[in-house]
Amino acid sequence: GKDNIVFHCIVFPAMLKAEGSYILPDNVPANEFLNLEGDKISTSRNWAVWLHEYLEEFPGSQDVLRYVLTANAPETKDNDFTWKDFQARNNNELVAVYGNFVNRAMILTWKYFDGKVPVANDLTDYDKETLKAFAHVKAEVERLLDTFRFRDAQKEAMNLAGIGNKYLADTEPWKLAPTEMERVKTILNISLQLAANLAIAFEPFLPFSSEKLRRMLNMESVRWEDLGKANLLPAEHPLNTPELLFEKIEDNVIEAQIQKLLDTKNINEASEYKAKPVRGNIEFDDFVKPDIRVGTVLECRKVAKADKLLQLKIDDGLKTRTIVSGIAKYYHPEELIGKQVCFVANLAPRTLKGIVSEGMILSAEDYDGSLSVVMPEKEVKAGSEVK
Repeated sequence: GKDNIVFHCIVFPAMLKAEGSYILPDNVPANEFLNLEGDKISTSRNWAVWLHEYLEEFPGSQDVLRYVLTANAPETKDNDFTWKDFQARNNNELVAVYGNFVNRAMILTWKYFDGKVPVANDLTDYDKETLKAFAHVKAEVERLLDTFRFRDAQKEAMNLAGIGNKYLADTEPWKLAPTEMERVKTILNISLQLAANLAIAFEPFLPFSSEKLRRMLNMESVRWEDLGKANLLPAEHPLNTPELLFEKIEDNVIEAQIQKLLDTKNINEASEYKAKPVRGNIEFDDFVKPDIRVGTVLECRKVAKADKLLQLKIDDGLKTRTIVSGIAKYYHPEELIGKQVCFVANLAPRTLKGIVSEGMILSAEDYDGSLSVVMPEKEVKAGSEVK
């Protein structure tokens, strides 16, 4: 990280040079900071994505995390990991582009050619353009990796999947099958060669998925040197049963992860809470001016077109009175009916949302801003004074 640049570029090389027997580094790649949901990652505050928890909650999805972290690598500026982006990259890129292309190519091969690679016939100009587009991917990925631009290198590999996905969508072999099966053979041969290249191109980034794809394609061994070739799978080569390369991640799964972080944030705020300083002293005569009483809630309902307000009908021991209170976010009306609450009885009436409020319910404000109504521990007579 950038906070260690001075040590790794000056202090540590100086120590190595002083010792004398070590080869000094000539390039020290450094990244910026990666944040989590807009906040600095901190293991001491439990503000992190713990790997052992991730592997338990997303079994078989090691490569999804690798992919998203590489795509968001803070190579030139601070970046942010969010669970919504994690879901979007999985569903819109790994599933909808890479996985969709591989699945369609293999399913169609099984449907039309019993799971064997068909022979390619005469190539159209579009076929040649497609093959040319991925012929140079090896050199480009290598160039980007050699200059430590891992994010762009992975993007280049994903572009290869995009080429395949577009090629299948444009050529539509399922429509040609009834009348032009020879053309279908060529389309699927090229598609499968592309899939085989993807198994190699993604090896540095998605090793588990690449192994799974090689198994589906029945590729016993691969070499990085073969990346970009259009004859990786010979004609009549048998494929294994296709599986989904990646699984869609549903909203409820992501919401659970976000809630986990929100719970952590609440715990951190609670542990770091400090009470506000005590206000300045007041005279005793000022203290006794508010008339605080205990009243019994007879009725309670929400105030129309006001999310925060409840309208309470209170027995104050002398009569019934109406009080409007901003506690609707913390209490359902039925929770308060029959309860006794403390209120300021001699506060001048004021009109809220067209309702005259005759007093103020007393509440304690917690560290997170939530309100808890002040209630006597034991039941007392309505109208009892609080002293």
